[in-house]
Amino acid sequence: MATSSDIRKGLCIRYNNDIYKIIEFLHVKPGKGPAFVRTKLKSVTTGKVIDNTFSAGHRIEDVRVETHKFQYLYNEGDMYHFMNTDDYSQIRLMKDILDTPELMKEGEIVTVLINTEDNAPLSVEMPAHVVLEVISTEPGVKGNTATNATKPAIVETGAEINVPLFINEGDKIRIDTEKGQYQERMKE
Repeated sequence: MATSSDIRKGLCIRYNNDIYKIIEFLHVKPGKGPAFVRTKLKSVTTGKVIDNTFSAGHRIEDVRVETHKFQYLYNEGDMYHFMNTDDYSQIRLMKDILDTPELMKEGEIVTVLINTEDNAPLSVEMPAHVVLEVISTEPGVKGNTATNATKPAIVETGAEINVPLFINEGDKIRIDTEKGQYQERMKE
């Protein structure tokens, strides 16, 4: 058993008969009244995100998880296939437990959290950023760049990302997987 002071990003806990992963937290110490922890919890089974507040010293039941490196192979509809890079065993996961499946390129190495009690996969963590090639975008129009103007672009995985006007088809761009936003253009 852990307490609310042990809460950190990525911790998996059992709450309301389900397993949740903490995706955001904030320790709050108001001037009046007891301290508390404000959290955002994501269900690893349904993908639903809820807000919850734990009072200081509140006991939480943490779930022991292991992380393993898996390589993304391919998808069949809503089923995504991964291979363990250590023992070459394969697993299939539903699309709804993946954070950003539209940014996964075949061969991508991801981290899979596995519950040690029943060896069930809980969630998939993408790398912090991915490099993808732009396959389709409109040409930029000169003159309307008074602010940070962007245009939609489709990358090789099929995802649509807003990019600056100077990005052209064939450019490789770095994308932040947490926010799904353009970061920079990569040089060859």
